[in-house]
Amino acid sequence: MQIRVLCIDDHSLILAGVQAMLSAETDMQFVGGARTALEGVELFKTLNPDVTLVDLRLPGVPGTAAISRIRATRPSACIIALTTYKGDEDIHRALTAGAQSYLLKDALHRELIESIRKVHKGGRSISPEAALTLAENCPRVALTGRELEVLQLMADGNRNKEIAYALKISEDTIKFHVKSILSKLAVNDRTHAVTVAIKRGILQLD
Repeated sequence: MQIRVLCIDDHSLILAGVQAMLSAETDMQFVGGARTALEGVELFKTLNPDVTLVDLRLPGVPGTAAISRIRATRPSACIIALTTYKGDEDIHRALTAGAQSYLLKDALHRELIESIRKVHKGGRSISPEAALTLAENCPRVALTGRELEVLQLMADGNRNKEIAYALKISEDTIKFHVKSILSKLAVNDRTHAVTVAIKRGILQLD
């Protein structure tokens, strides 16, 4: 029995590359490709693949939402997050959503093939670089929903007064949130906070 693989990625070169890679394996079959999360979820329902590869950053609905919806459709679904993003929060979100594996797109051919086989057998697989990222950023940063809103507005270049106006809360409250954000990210200023947040995947650039 061949392992039937679906790939959800908005880059046609990735879809073509995965298809070519799998065609060289006697125990695998590329059954389809989708370029959006919504298309991918519907294709999953139609094709019922054994393993699904999902990019995290997709147009419109993010890849993590696709992972969650696929798992809701079939809790036993085997899913591999295949992405270029190396932030520890990206990794946490993907695994929390239900991915059993996290691989970077620059992974070696053999690493992806072995991961597909391992996940299909019920195992888990995280690329060495992703595992190192998690180890270096432990424990996980736990920003509140409000702190994330403040951080995003900081990243957009807003000052405290402008953030307070946008969120309809006092400027003193904003100062409290900013202080908490800097402490949790272990940084000394707003610019460094935004830089670290983007690097770790806490903030996602469009």
